[in-house]
Amino acid sequence: MTEIATYPSLRDAAVLITGGGSGIGAALTRRFAQQGARVGFLDIADAPSQALVAELTEAGHKVAFAHADLRRIDELKAGIAALREQVGPFGVLLNNAAHDERHAFADITPDYFDERIAVNLKHQFFAAQAVLPDMQAAQKGCIINFGSVSWMLGQGNMAIYTAAKSAILGFTRSLARDYGKDNIRVLSIAPGWIMTERQRDLWLTPEADRDRLERQCLKRALVPDDVARTALFFASDEAGAMTNQSYLVDGGWV
Repeated sequence: MTEIATYPSLRDAAVLITGGGSGIGAALTRRFAQQGARVGFLDIADAPSQALVAELTEAGHKVAFAHADLRRIDELKAGIAALREQVGPFGVLLNNAAHDERHAFADITPDYFDERIAVNLKHQFFAAQAVLPDMQAAQKGCIINFGSVSWMLGQGNMAIYTAAKSAILGFTRSLARDYGKDNIRVLSIAPGWIMTERQRDLWLTPEADRDRLERQCLKRALVPDDVARTALFFASDEAGAMTNQSYLVDGGWV
């Protein structure tokens, strides 16, 4: 596996990751664990999550998993409480979980709207709410919310998703203002088209790939580690003066 920078301030940090069992989330879990952090992650998919825990535990890392359907705030809170018991009060939160299901605007129902908002926005609010007391007690912390460049591109056929992802920018800036007095930093990362297995299986076509490469400044595929490297830096003390901002990891697509 490619070597990356080491951040001493992340050693023994207690890190919470939502959707940490696959895709970008798995890269986050793996890379923070390799920094020596104590990582707890939530996911709805048991098999890949348990396999990831087994892999990282065998390698000597400290990782715990709790099953949770993040659309259910009671499950989210219960999962966070269970992970806190295993890895300690949280100093870093990575609000990664999302689901970019396509949908025709004319077909949206109120129930579908609520479900899409729950999976792409609502849980970020309540995950932050659950860990902020830990960070306030320590007078230090970092929350990294995950947005998307999709709304900046004006991407179609996913109006609820793009609405939710654009809202994360405002959410991030509000939290940063409210909790800066407690030395808690709040940032957001807006990934571009990251080539996870899901993206390759569902959305990647030769035509779409050509369009992406034409518009990106960097003429290569972006991978989950591109996002994980950025998150490591932001969560570390090396970024100790950075808050209230969003950073695009999109290869210069926007």
